[in-house]
Amino acid sequence: MGGERETIFTLEATPVKFGPGAAADAGWELKRLDVSRVLLVTDPGVARLGHPDRIRQLIEAEGIEVVLWDRSRVEPTLQSLQEAADFAIEHHVDGFVSVGGGSAMDTAKVANLVLSHPAPVMDYVNAPVGGGRKPPSPLKPHLAIPTTSGTGSEATTVAVLDIPELKVKSGISHRYLRPAQAIVDPDLTRTLGPEVTSSAGLDVVCHAAESYISKPFDARPRPAGPDDRPPYQGANPVADVWSSKALEYGGRYLRRAVADPDDVEARGYMMLGATMAGVGFGSAGVHIPHACAYPIAGLKHVYQPPGYPADHAFVPHGHSVIVTAPAAFRFTYAAAPERHHHVAELLHGAPIADPGPDTLPDVLISLMRDVGAPRGIAELGYDEDDVPALVEGALKQQRLLVLAPREPTPQDLHGIITASIRNW
Repeated sequence: MGGERETIFTLEATPVKFGPGAAADAGWELKRLDVSRVLLVTDPGVARLGHPDRIRQLIEAEGIEVVLWDRSRVEPTLQSLQEAADFAIEHHVDGFVSVGGGSAMDTAKVANLVLSHPAPVMDYVNAPVGGGRKPPSPLKPHLAIPTTSGTGSEATTVAVLDIPELKVKSGISHRYLRPAQAIVDPDLTRTLGPEVTSSAGLDVVCHAAESYISKPFDARPRPAGPDDRPPYQGANPVADVWSSKALEYGGRYLRRAVADPDDVEARGYMMLGATMAGVGFGSAGVHIPHACAYPIAGLKHVYQPPGYPADHAFVPHGHSVIVTAPAAFRFTYAAAPERHHHVAELLHGAPIADPGPDTLPDVLISLMRDVGAPRGIAELGYDEDDVPALVEGALKQQRLLVLAPREPTPQDLHGIITASIRNW
């Protein structure tokens, strides 16, 4: 296509059922999807809360067999995803229901992918880390029921995984990974601790901000054909609507949601914001903070996050993305000042006089402080000696970096990560 630019963007969204008590419809939804034997995917922490058992009973009441996989790993690894996929194949299921945070939903996505089109998980991991294989046809039905208000995985085409042997995180991305249906029930977040609510909510903010401040879809080269059009397409008018509303909800409700688990209004709006941000970035994409987050989460495993399971050290995804966001948006400011100003005002909840390059970073840092986020990558176990390795890991995420409105060089990434050692 030579130097021609893209003229097309695509918007696809998971059908969503939202509201307190909506989880009671789980069995009805799976019956509608014509599932007879479902794999219920969750993790040990969520299982202890009782939500999966209650949902299992609702599904069985509709005459659907339920096989339980309650060993999803928080921040999944290549091995944990392969184990779940092998289990799904062994038990001959014809559908999936995920109950939990992004880790459970992503585990269900990958198990579904490998069950539907058998191959090693690594074959599907995005290139250049993995084989970049594309599934040839749609997957089995997947009903996603989030219990956190952050990842938006119920609305996205992406599953994220840690590959400890390579000391990096990566992802699998294809439109067929998007769940067939989502049930978003704010009542399920009452049992969520403040630290998890904080990290998940900051992920919402990053998803929406990066999506809104991404390279415009029509600034990309036109692909050779429809199959080459990436899931992450760049900022577009429809994704902007979803992302803007998610930013508004993040600024208005995240502090309240962290402060009070019984504030169902705040937690409900954060769940709705997570789904909206998932639709937005599922179309437009994310860039520098997420590209940096993968090596931050994958290079070292020394941080033990408060409020999370203590069985292994890891960096919660929302914390890994937010720590570089202030410096990343300071870097991208010159490419789209008005968009940075708009994001800052949505999060702030009011017009900001005399905005400039530091306005959005300052608004983000204020939010981070108020919800108890790590001050920077130093709290996660990194120092200046680790910066070159973190840059190397971020550079492997080219599918994300190309979406930045100002594409960073290795030197630029070095500066962003160094500035993120301590944000205040």
